[in-house]
Amino acid sequence: MNTPLLYLTYVTLFTAVIWIPYILNAIAVRGVVQAVGYPQNPEPLAPWATRMKAAHYNAIENLAVFATLVLVASALHLSSRAIDQSCIVYFWARVVHLLAFTFAIPWVRTLAFVIGFLAQLCIAWHILA
Repeated sequence: MNTPLLYLTYVTLFTAVIWIPYILNAIAVRGVVQAVGYPQNPEPLAPWATRMKAAHYNAIENLAVFATLVLVASALHLSSRAIDQSCIVYFWARVVHLLAFTFAIPWVRTLAFVIGFLAQLCIAWHILA
């Protein structure tokens, strides 16, 4: 497996498991019945869990862009060190983004998001060049 597809797999798996901590918080705060149901006035999640849930939504939104770019580059048989490095940077930017968002670290969340976005632009540049 080439580096872009490997890191697409990593990003996808990472995105796929982000929900676990905030759902565990929902169970701890609300109990299992309310966590799996639709309570009228649910107890709020812990602030960190609310932020993690928002980071998860952001990760899903950006996964669509990243996956599309990696799959297009792969379909075109594009291979370069820049694409490989962009995929690696994107993965780590998403990890840092989740942690910074969850733990409310100012500036780091935005910086990680921008770095991930620039990594996507780099892949797009190589596709269009």
